[in-house]
Amino acid sequence: MLGWDIGGVNTKAARVEIENGRLSLLRSVLAPLEMQRESAALVPTLRRLATLLGGGPVTHAVTMTAELSQAFRTKREGVGFVLDALVEAFPGEPVEIYGAEGRFLDPAGARQRPLEVASANWAATARFVGRQVSDCLMVDIGTTSSDIIPIEAGNPCARGRTDPERLLSGELVYTGALRTPVEAVAHEVPLWGGRCPLAAERFALIGDVYLWLGALDARDYTVTAPDGRPPTREFAGERLARAVCADAEMLDEEAVGTIARALAEAQVSTITDAIRRVRARHPGLGTAVVAGLGDFVAGEAANRAGLEVARLSDRIGSAARTAPAAAVAWLLAEAATGG
Repeated sequence: MLGWDIGGVNTKAARVEIENGRLSLLRSVLAPLEMQRESAALVPTLRRLATLLGGGPVTHAVTMTAELSQAFRTKREGVGFVLDALVEAFPGEPVEIYGAEGRFLDPAGARQRPLEVASANWAATARFVGRQVSDCLMVDIGTTSSDIIPIEAGNPCARGRTDPERLLSGELVYTGALRTPVEAVAHEVPLWGGRCPLAAERFALIGDVYLWLGALDARDYTVTAPDGRPPTREFAGERLARAVCADAEMLDEEAVGTIARALAEAQVSTITDAIRRVRARHPGLGTAVVAGLGDFVAGEAANRAGLEVARLSDRIGSAARTAPAAAVAWLLAEAATGG
């Protein structure tokens, strides 16, 4: 099985094999692909990643969030585009699309139910996590957003299904570990003994914060920086200085570090509040399973919310950073083996 999580800015894939009735996760890969600018590259990207993962005839298990891209006027249009790309990339190979209701649909069924398969990657990850820890909160923080999903008796019991419903319930928090503009994380930061408002100009990303603090490295910075310069600590510091309309000649390392730590704290506080809100509806859950590029943020927030923390990476290694792709492949393989 090849599992796919086709997003608006990244396409992720994972390979699961079945041998003697047992499942094994072999490898996962990620390719940056900004749908709004590079949608025509989706088919060759799918083929390239499939080749990297071993090639050969396979069954494809798919989840997606790409339909939210502004490349498409509606989710229906975006879902259709992704389905067309899959059929073109892998002619004759079985393709199964995972939906928020916990079932796989063939491409024809997915076209008829676009809102069921749109942005359903959280449902695949939560179902997979429920196989590992039967009662928990899953906190998956990716590059762009965060999923906080209650799981009881192995089953996801989220209140929302569509993105607007999930935003309303607190189960989707639109803050991530890389792409979120810093002015969306906090309105002001400490500077020169005062509180300085942040410029609403997308001068810096939260990824610059974590690059500066050492929580992420250059390989994790898979988007183009706001200033187009490389993902180094030096340039991250310059971008953070510009977020308060300053520059590297006006702010020293101590000042930039204070700004970075304040922004990191603000994001952890936001996630902590969201965890508490969701957990209030499920007070019996005492463990958080954290995943994604921002699992370090999720772990800190879960600790503050009073939860015991388990890391999905301890079970599936680096594939936890691309958890939905690994999860959807695993779920389809499990169904194929009658697990």
